[in-house]
Amino acid sequence: MARKTLIDGELEKFNQVEVHYDFDLFVIGAGSGGVRAARFSAQFGAKVEICELPFHPISSEVIGGVGGTCVIRGCVPKKILVYGASFGPELEDARNYGWELNEKIDFNWKKLLHKKTEEILRLNGVYKRLLSNAGVKLYEGEGKVVGPNEVEVTQLDGTKICYSAKHILIATGSRAQRPSIPGQEFGITSDEALSLEDLPKHVVILGAGYIAVEFASIWRGMGSTVDLFFRKELPLRGFDDEMRAVVARNLEGRGINLHPRTNLTELVKMNEGIKVRTDHGEEIRADAVLFAAGRVPNTKRLNLEPVGVELDKTGAVKVDEYSRTNIPSIWAIGDVTNRMNLTPVALMEGTYFAKTVFGGQPSKPDYGNIPCAVFCIPPLSVVGLSEEQAMEQAKGDVLVFTSTFNPMKNTISGRQEKTIMKLLVDAETDKVLGASMCGPDAPEIMQGIAIALKCGATKEQFDITVGIHPSAAEEFVTMRSVTRHLTKPKTNL
Repeated sequence: MARKTLIDGELEKFNQVEVHYDFDLFVIGAGSGGVRAARFSAQFGAKVEICELPFHPISSEVIGGVGGTCVIRGCVPKKILVYGASFGPELEDARNYGWELNEKIDFNWKKLLHKKTEEILRLNGVYKRLLSNAGVKLYEGEGKVVGPNEVEVTQLDGTKICYSAKHILIATGSRAQRPSIPGQEFGITSDEALSLEDLPKHVVILGAGYIAVEFASIWRGMGSTVDLFFRKELPLRGFDDEMRAVVARNLEGRGINLHPRTNLTELVKMNEGIKVRTDHGEEIRADAVLFAAGRVPNTKRLNLEPVGVELDKTGAVKVDEYSRTNIPSIWAIGDVTNRMNLTPVALMEGTYFAKTVFGGQPSKPDYGNIPCAVFCIPPLSVVGLSEEQAMEQAKGDVLVFTSTFNPMKNTISGRQEKTIMKLLVDAETDKVLGASMCGPDAPEIMQGIAIALKCGATKEQFDITVGIHPSAAEEFVTMRSVTRHLTKPKTNL
């Protein structure tokens, strides 16, 4: 049965019901999406409260903190570590640029960790001020839904207080999960990996998504031995296969040991380190084992199903195209809905929620041509369709344009690491369907390409754009020869 959507004045009628509530909006979860929704709703005149668990800069037991996963234990601290890991190889490359590095270069993990924590605390304060300046009341505690218009907040001392709200917004994000194998308690997730007391000398990583390849690059860049185990032939399932192969070659080229089609079966705690057993009969001793095999929506403690909110089989909150659940007063945005789990997407959903509910502008998030990046070293960034998706979704033939080259910086440093760029073009309409790049500065370059795709740019428009020389980015406007012409198979009707 199709979910009823927000059309034909349904929301206006809902808001005209004369009932007194403590708040117009109560938001559970002060991550990027929740904070954006709360602020913008308040700017539209709504009386808003938001609740979040307190942030502890050392403990990984509490999953709270204003700013959410991205700021506290995700994108921001991870990117800081990526920056830190990049300097080691950069310093080595600098020798061929005339820099005499005669003394041994040491890396101080604890110093970087301290700087990372300082930045998180700063951003945590920034997010709190943003809420305060917008007139949003912040309550530090754990919230759960106890009725269509009621939220119960458990304070740090255990006291429970109930609040009523015309609208409730669930924005609790997702959490890391562990595999069900013997000894799984001896492994860590990305939460703990960002705050390890000591830099591990030998790390085993299970997984092949964003988090796995990014942490592999981080630890290897800092000098650790890294073994990466994953079930498929290549890492980064869901991305363009050609780009996945490039990332795999780069990881190996940087000294990371790849173990495709291999799973972990058991972890055994030893006097020194952890013994890791695989389904191929291998045994490896590691100082740390990172489980990076996915995340799940954070709905377990929200009491949603007893209230009647529908969840899918993964525990994600089911919503319509306006982010509304089957309960008219309850909404959900961000990773907890398991739609497109990216911080900027949660921000978009939060913005459109506020416009829809309090701004009088019913707005549906647009998930087309959303760029993303994997901050491995060097990074991968994409927007639009992969080659495989283009062949499935395009109505006609697809033209593939590629450029593979040694970045100018590498020609002097001597680093053997190619950059690859790719454009996918609809053969009939000339419209660019997708773009991807693996190489230095890929995310910075892809942001601009994303604007072009959002505007429906054609290959001809790329071709008549003057490039910036010398730069890697100019390759996107100088690809003239078709690498592959993909023909859609004819179907007999």
